[in-house]
Amino acid sequence: MSQSITQALLINHWISGTIVETGSGRTGPVWNPATGQQIAEVNFATVEDVDLAVAAAKAAYPGWRATPLSRRSEILFKLRNLIETNRERLVEIISTENGKTIADARGEVARGLENIEFACGIPALLKGGYSEQVSTGVDVYQLRQPLGVVVGITPFNFPAMVPMWMFANAIACGNTFVLKPSEKVPSASLLLAELARQAGLPAGVFNVVQGDKVAVDCLLAHPDVRAVSFVGSTPIAKVIYETATRNGKRVQALGGAKNHMLVLPDADVDAAADAAVSAAYGAAGQRCMAISVIVAVGSVADPLVDAIRQRIAKIKVGPGLDKRSEMGPLITRQQRDRVASFLESATAEGATLAVDGRKNAATPGDGFFLGASLVDNVTPGTRCYDEEIFGPVLSIVRTQAYADALAIINDNPYGNGTAIFTQNGGAARQFQFDVEVGMVGINVPIPVPVSYYSFGGWKSSLFGDLHMYGPEGVQFYTRSKVVTSRWPDPGTSKVDLGFPQVR
Repeated sequence: MSQSITQALLINHWISGTIVETGSGRTGPVWNPATGQQIAEVNFATVEDVDLAVAAAKAAYPGWRATPLSRRSEILFKLRNLIETNRERLVEIISTENGKTIADARGEVARGLENIEFACGIPALLKGGYSEQVSTGVDVYQLRQPLGVVVGITPFNFPAMVPMWMFANAIACGNTFVLKPSEKVPSASLLLAELARQAGLPAGVFNVVQGDKVAVDCLLAHPDVRAVSFVGSTPIAKVIYETATRNGKRVQALGGAKNHMLVLPDADVDAAADAAVSAAYGAAGQRCMAISVIVAVGSVADPLVDAIRQRIAKIKVGPGLDKRSEMGPLITRQQRDRVASFLESATAEGATLAVDGRKNAATPGDGFFLGASLVDNVTPGTRCYDEEIFGPVLSIVRTQAYADALAIINDNPYGNGTAIFTQNGGAARQFQFDVEVGMVGINVPIPVPVSYYSFGGWKSSLFGDLHMYGPEGVQFYTRSKVVTSRWPDPGTSKVDLGFPQVR
């Protein structure tokens, strides 16, 4: 790892193309979740630090906005190549601070790179429309122009990918960007900023402020910030959305999830079990697209539970940097204990603990580990079902009919992602038509759209009108301007107080 970025005693901000140290005196611990040891301190930004970052972005905006599209694309392409070259450095940082396995961290970087690759096509993505001769001698055309200074507030579970979801399109569209990463995983953002500098991004176009609620509140209220992107829990997403919109900003705030996987009686049980285990326990369940509930219809329930139980027994839980590990720790000791508490309350509420991850969490050291857990006979209205657990706990809800299963999914307040496993094409098509969820997988357990579509759920999983990245990301980071143009002969000019008409 880079000594200056990830092994420093104090992790600082990146403003106007360089590391900036401040003397706020307020810091937070950075842990290695696999060992339970503190590895660094992150410096929490003051209001003055945030003002400095926004001022740097504002100063850089006129020049960056005027930069030709081909030059922006060239810089992004160089950044893409630099991230690819430094992929293993980034993977090590992610695994160390987040606890992810090497394979999972590599997948995160790969999916983030897709978004930079999409943004490299910005010359085509920003093409407007042109209508000639809408009236005699009059043409109309539409432009898409950047907003100004925009902000990204990102979660701990994807320290590199989610920032790339945001800043790639934002910067490509001509905006300048201030990133506030999770204070739990601060270092990946600094490596991305350094690589952007090496790619030729001008100072001030991409800035990083570390911090907590003080930094967030300042960014949400700052008069020079034009738009805010956020990914996190639903309660915080709602507050972010309401606060930022009240302050006149454009907002997209992605909240929590309770992703259901519907398994019909005709499904291939082995394939469904493989998918369920992969989607529920990857990244220790700390994904907003993790499957947390299986709705098993009819006779498929018993064999499916047995197949999942057999697969859980083979999962290798261990430190992320150990290449033998398949599932790493949770992000903090408090989160590990919170997730474990669901196992206790589930049995108290009448569910069956088919696999208790607390008994399969023994690893060397004092890491924040919890084994994969399977809770059967869960019902809506219980804590295990109603709350977003965000850990390696998979619930089984049993129903007797498709209509009942669909009602359970549609009645849930979240609408992020869902999946159906079946060999019946008609049933799958009916489900995609019926289900009230933003992202749907058909025999695909984690339906995260590729970069040239857009990511986002429905209901309490999204606050705002536009989804993240892809075409809707370009729309979010730009505003439309329509120009009506006429070049008449001055001799034909006259006063006409009537409402304009097409003539």
